Amino acid sequence: MQSSSFHQQTVATPMGKDALFGMATAAGLAVANIYYNQPMLGLISAEFQRQGGAGPVSTATQLGYALGLFFLVPLGDMLPRRWLIIGQFMALSLALSLTAVAPSPLLLSLSSLLVGAMATVAQQIVPLAASLSSPERRGATVGTVMAGLLSGILFSRTLAGFVAAHAGWREMFWLGVPLALFGAVLMVLVLPEEVETRTGPRPQYAAIMRSLIDLWRREQVLRAATLVQATLFASFTVFWTVLAFRLEAFGWGAQVAGLFGVVGAVGILAAPVAGRLADRHGAHPAIWLGAAVTLAAWVLFGIWAGLAALVVGVILLDFGIQGALVSHQQQIFALDPAARSRINTLFMTGMFLGGALGSASAIRVWAAFGWEGTCLLGGGFALLGLLLKRRK
Repeated sequence: MQSSSFHQQTVATPMGKDALFGMATAAGLAVANIYYNQPMLGLISAEFQRQGGAGPVSTATQLGYALGLFFLVPLGDMLPRRWLIIGQFMALSLALSLTAVAPSPLLLSLSSLLVGAMATVAQQIVPLAASLSSPERRGATVGTVMAGLLSGILFSRTLAGFVAAHAGWREMFWLGVPLALFGAVLMVLVLPEEVETRTGPRPQYAAIMRSLIDLWRREQVLRAATLVQATLFASFTVFWTVLAFRLEAFGWGAQVAGLFGVVGAVGILAAPVAGRLADRHGAHPAIWLGAAVTLAAWVLFGIWAGLAALVVGVILLDFGIQGALVSHQQQIFALDPAARSRINTLFMTGMFLGGALGSASAIRVWAAFGWEGTCLLGGGFALLGLLLKRRK
């Protein structure tokens, strides 16, 4: 296969367990930053009430993450990833400082945009972990790093809610500064030095971005993986978008909805398990199983109306989604070793677009058809992913 790369990066020393767990920790610390503001929006809006509130803050952070995915992550195929990751953590600490002192909603939104963009350092770490791993261990390696990343997603809201309630929302962002700096120091300590083996002159950024189109056109496996994962992630966001509304039927409020994140943390276990399964038997069985478990979760939601069904179902849902995600990454990172950052850009961008579709459609379906319609929608996305996978 013709490489889409301009130069390839290798490493001087193999990755040990310290580096692996350090990368998992750093990935979790990085991605957590895009979720800190969600449980604090009420407090932030109250402070800026006379200036129009702080409604765009969460959206600005998510937009920044999307922009960072598309425009920053490809730099991993152009620059030494070790120093790119360290530098991005430093920039993240600066963006968090600006957010903590923001005097107006506009400046808060702009700094939140930067936080989201710099938080994509997590997506620089994942392809680097794949590059540092041997082929026979790549699935397990990616699974371990993804477990760390998922931990950051699930526990970030809990941490932010606790700190904001006891100290204030600005203090949470100030706390994020040393956490980001710790991520930078951790990467200095555990990441091995890279050695470049060039197959041509160092590329220009414009050429790197243009090559994304060529990659998408050429790599059928990448297109298939992106489409399947996008449908499964749409199914995932359908549930989390309407969960608070569903819990109201049982007399539970937002606090219980937040605790479901802790319940969903059981799904973290699926990441390394799926990675090992993909290493032993190939990615296809693990992906199919993940899609089937996701569909089973929605069947359970539809036929069992109790609160216990939500608890069991969310564990199944997280197992299915994360298992398929790690297996897909094991599959796509084997395509072109020198283009892993760009491959990750295309894959994660497509996945988040699917998530956005799921979230937007869930609101409309819930309003029109309630929980029954939502179950059909979420199950429909999962079934579509399963059917797309069966065609491959």
